[in-house]
Amino acid sequence: MKKYLLAWCAALVLLSGCASVEVTDYKAEQPALDLRKYFNGKLDAWGMFQDRSGKVIKRFHVAMIATWQGDVGTLDERFTYSDGTTQTRIWTLTRQPDGNYIGRADDVVGEARGELSGNALRWRYVMALPVDGKVYNVDFDDWMFLIDDKVMLNRSFMSKFGIDLGQVTLTFTKQD
Repeated sequence: MKKYLLAWCAALVLLSGCASVEVTDYKAEQPALDLRKYFNGKLDAWGMFQDRSGKVIKRFHVAMIATWQGDVGTLDERFTYSDGTTQTRIWTLTRQPDGNYIGRADDVVGEARGELSGNALRWRYVMALPVDGKVYNVDFDDWMFLIDDKVMLNRSFMSKFGIDLGQVTLTFTKQD
């Protein structure tokens, strides 16, 4: 009987490790994130891409200008990478009736889906990512957390066919 009880407890511990985090887990967290308020005006972001071993592959700065017309926002992002290369990405964000968001950009395959709750935003999308002359469609699971009215932290998990490729970490700072 003890063997079965121990096996049952071990199975419960292992299964609880499989539980995933949901954006609604942050519904009571403050300050509450309002994308239309935070992503409005000038912002700067600094970030890095780490491969699956944790090695930093690239660092970058992003200068952003964000504007809104009602429930539709435009985020104009200008990237400067540590190797001197540059990139522009322009997002169009649309607030949905349920308070969540749809996002589109030229290098996003289909639509990005954003769930908002409390101080957290979870974006899920597929990005066409150029690597060494080839383009790969990579899954992003992107989490943003509002720290205060000026700072937001962002952590993106990248995968392909369920295999971890690495992470992107960003710190956003809203300018006055």
